[in-house]
Amino acid sequence: MENRTRRSFLFNLLIVLLLFVTLYILFFISLRFITRHDSATKVPNVTGLTMKTAMAQMEAMDFDVYVDSSYEPKQKAFTVLKQLPDAGSVVKRGRTVFLTVNKSSPPLTAMPNLISLSYRSAEMILKNNKLVPGDTTYKPDIANGAVLSQLFNGQEIRPGQMLPQGSRINMVLGDGLGNTQYNVPDVIGMAFDEGVAALSGTGLQYTALWDSDISDSSTAIIYDETPKPINPLGAANRIKEGDIVDIRIKQNPSTEEMESNRKGRSGVNNANTNDVTNDPAATP
Repeated sequence: MENRTRRSFLFNLLIVLLLFVTLYILFFISLRFITRHDSATKVPNVTGLTMKTAMAQMEAMDFDVYVDSSYEPKQKAFTVLKQLPDAGSVVKRGRTVFLTVNKSSPPLTAMPNLISLSYRSAEMILKNNKLVPGDTTYKPDIANGAVLSQLFNGQEIRPGQMLPQGSRINMVLGDGLGNTQYNVPDVIGMAFDEGVAALSGTGLQYTALWDSDISDSSTAIIYDETPKPINPLGAANRIKEGDIVDIRIKQNPSTEEMESNRKGRSGVNNANTNDVTNDPAATP
């Protein structure tokens, strides 16, 4: 009786072990089908394609597609900017692929304040705000290389004003004082307004000294300037951009006096210092 019981126990134990092994083998065989291990494939590169073309490729490979949007000024509308997973990644079919597509119209962004920044800093800030650095021009200023003004469509734009992303922002930069030199403009013999325009056109400043005997300021003539257009050796004098030129104005200077002043010689009849004023309001 005892032997029969022992054989029955061993038989039952063997049955249990065989059943466990069979289930173990069936589990790992079915796991391949459950996980679809043999259906892995490489993600194609769709960056730079149109959204329609990219989605068609992904769906043909049994991927689900989720589309988000962003904006890049230099890319065409509905172009795929980014994808996740990256191109070449090995994933299972049926996985969701995320595409970032360029918007058809630019969103608005606030104009940053670039004034007093260096060009490199201003350029970086513009790009971070999806704005495009445009043309740069220079003007004499002690702030060499710093942004003096920011322009959109030729007009100064204030910080905080809303602009479409991708807008071109032009900048005026300081060129320092003394970086550019010119021949001293010869304004002797010119009317006051004409001479001032010639000086301003080359980035120079001026101080006007008016003779006290002027009867009609509209017909008064510049008869002397400092520094002189021509040095005593007959060569043109040079002046730094942003420097100041003193100009003297009187009613009817003689040709001899103006020619003498132009060449830096003592004038035939230079104005008496006591008869000169630098206050234009004092002139008739």
